[in-house]
Amino acid sequence: MTDATQTSLFRRLRQARAPRLALSAVLIAGTALGGVAIETGRAQAQNAIQPSGMAQKLPDFVDLAKQVRPAVVSITSMIKDDGSEEDGDGGQGGGMGGGMGGGQQMPFPFPFPFQMQPQNRGGRTVEARGSGFIISADGFIVTNNHVVKNATSVSVTLDDGTVLKARVIGHDSGTDLALLKVKPSSKLSFIGLGESDDVQPGQWVIAVGNPFGLGGSVTAGIVSARGRDIGDGPYDSFIQVDAPINRGNSGGPLITQDGKVVGVNTAILSPSGGSIGIGFAIPSDVVKSVVAQLEKTGHVTRGYLGVTAQEITPGMAKALSLPNQNGAPATGALVASVSDGSPAEKIGLKPGDVIIALNGQKIATPRDLAIKVSGVVPDSKATVTYLRNGSSQTATATIANLSKRGDSQDGSTGNGGGGGGGSIGVSLSSLTPDLRQQLGLDDGVKGVVVRQVKPGSAADQAGLGTGDVIVGVGNQSVTTPHEAVDAVHAAIKNGGTVALRVLHQGQMLFVAITPDSSSSGSGDNGDDGNGDSGGNSSGNGDSQPG
Repeated sequence: MTDATQTSLFRRLRQARAPRLALSAVLIAGTALGGVAIETGRAQAQNAIQPSGMAQKLPDFVDLAKQVRPAVVSITSMIKDDGSEEDGDGGQGGGMGGGMGGGQQMPFPFPFPFQMQPQNRGGRTVEARGSGFIISADGFIVTNNHVVKNATSVSVTLDDGTVLKARVIGHDSGTDLALLKVKPSSKLSFIGLGESDDVQPGQWVIAVGNPFGLGGSVTAGIVSARGRDIGDGPYDSFIQVDAPINRGNSGGPLITQDGKVVGVNTAILSPSGGSIGIGFAIPSDVVKSVVAQLEKTGHVTRGYLGVTAQEITPGMAKALSLPNQNGAPATGALVASVSDGSPAEKIGLKPGDVIIALNGQKIATPRDLAIKVSGVVPDSKATVTYLRNGSSQTATATIANLSKRGDSQDGSTGNGGGGGGGSIGVSLSSLTPDLRQQLGLDDGVKGVVVRQVKPGSAADQAGLGTGDVIVGVGNQSVTTPHEAVDAVHAAIKNGGTVALRVLHQGQMLFVAITPDSSSSGSGDNGDDGNGDSGGNSSGNGDSQPG
């Protein structure tokens, strides 16, 4: 699926107010087909799978729905329509065409592209509706940030019809969560947050909320997957569900059969605005951390380690001699650069290290690292487990505050890309003062400059380009073309795959190159200090701040 296609699919779930909805019932006739099971010799084989779950009855959610509905609320946000574009489903219409309010669908950046624009813009105020749920008897309510974003006033309608004014205690755009507070005349029914880490695909859940402004609706389905990244932000780790979730369900709870909230419904994948069985919820473990901070300070602070990391491609794993993990390919967050003065630098992390665990929790990708580091309270200790030269090491870092960081963020992700076949030739030059000035590099950058890359070659496909600076081969730093060529030759001799550490467009990353048997490297001791090396690209990673 292309990015352009994805851009047309993801939608926010906040529901704008619309004229009275005319509902029509559609009767769908079903035909029951009977048949005779034919047993074959193959079906009776000793190793044939014998499913046992077919005889189980479908769950009944009547009692569960009655118990949790008093804790689920409808949220109405009054939004000043100033003519500017907003994310979500704010404004006129509900994403279902003109029949839902006469709105016109307007494109909006990935992943929630459709912002509804009223036909008559006059600085008027419009209503937008979403969902939420009460988490304390004194009136704290959780919802989505995009449900109350830019609202001039917010009101909450309880299950019994009581309407209360709400105050936004705090919100966090990074996780799309917001915390509201109402002043009830008596204690409110509330629902507790469960453990989203315990949720398993195939588990029954219900979604309660305010779809299309109807209020108090309950739908059921199963958990389809965990840890989904839909490109909404650096901390994406959604629970995917097939319970029907529609516009207006934003901020509503996703509830397990034992009555615990394991997620906050926030997005759907849909070409039409309605549910097609692909919905996404923010895990309750994330909600707990964010809500606790919003209640205490009104904002969220996140931990900062100070590394830029990239994915580990098979070629990179080979180049860095990373060991397989129980026969599976190596995983982790490959450190591409370390920020000066950061906690990572203070504990001795270096480019080429692979972070595999934080506080004992496995790190499989840079995104895992970003999520887990962000969840660590600033100024607290965290145990970092990493691989260096194939051996495991552990260090304890004092996590800093992300808001006080430099330009680099933890866990920046990069995707490896395969290269094409055939030999490549890369010409190298010394990093002279003139080149340093032309490339805008300060005196702290050491390495050799890529002078030329043959167009269409494997090096070109790997992403190397004129002006890139090779600062190291594997874990070895290089400052002259001859050092670079010698290091490349040594890497080829030892393992056949070369890991180049490259400064590319202002960012540090690793590029893996596997020379074929017909190519070889050679050094040139000319006046300009040029060096050539040849090889096949096995994969490259692009690292970018998250």
